[in-house]
Amino acid sequence: QVQVVESGGGLVQAGGSLRLSCAASGTIFRINAMAWHRQAPGKQREVIASITIDDNTSYGDPVKGRFTISRDSSKNTVYLQMNSLKPEDTAVYYCEADVQVVRAVAISSHYWGQGTQVTVSS
Repeated sequence: QVQVVESGGGLVQAGGSLRLSCAASGTIFRINAMAWHRQAPGKQREVIASITIDDNTSYGDPVKGRFTISRDSSKNTVYLQMNSLKPEDTAVYYCEADVQVVRAVAISSHYWGQGTQVTVSS
């Protein structure tokens, strides 16, 4: 069993910053990658940032240059530093972890957190 828990959401004014955290726990052999997604009201969920076990990162176009993803492998935790926030960044932010549970089984599964609300006021 793997649990994924996000934290750090809240209300911030446009131009401000927030830092989200996501911790994975439970039966984990290896985390291959972690990613942040978001879903705004009436819109589809979109991936905005991801980081691999090799620390390769990628970003969605709407957040490039403003958001930074990083990880602490010793804590199975990933962070999302969000700067220069805009009202259109308002959404529920979800964390996803691509986890190999046991060493003997080279199969990974995707686990999701419950989400954390980020609201940016104009």
